[in-house]
Amino acid sequence: MTLKDFFKGDRFAALAGVELLEVGEGRARARMLVTHDHLNGGGWCQGGALFTLADLAFAAAVNSHLQLTVSTSSNITYFKSVGEGTVVFADAQETVNHHRMPYAEVRITDEQGDLIALFTSSGYRKPNMPICLE
Repeated sequence: MTLKDFFKGDRFAALAGVELLEVGEGRARARMLVTHDHLNGGGWCQGGALFTLADLAFAAAVNSHLQLTVSTSSNITYFKSVGEGTVVFADAQETVNHHRMPYAEVRITDEQGDLIALFTSSGYRKPNMPICLE
């Protein structure tokens, strides 16, 4: 099993259409196609859908060290609206790899590379809870 397989267990992200593309040490990339089901009342992608995309990328990046890590605080700032049919990407980069409290930044962009939102999050590494990929 790989980390990508491990995160297939994130049923909410899967239901939202989020796909984890790659995971490396302290980094991850995910993608989501904005569908009709992601739209808010104004006809744009609902912020919670973008948050879910970023949250999965964050989780993959900080869990890449194979120590179970959960989010403790997250913040997202939206810069641009996206509509149905847009493919959005979340690129997570761990900026602080602390043994207990990692921190990462996730850039959400569209297919042209335009910045849609910026997500930052800190996490907590659970002691004595390694991720087993066997």
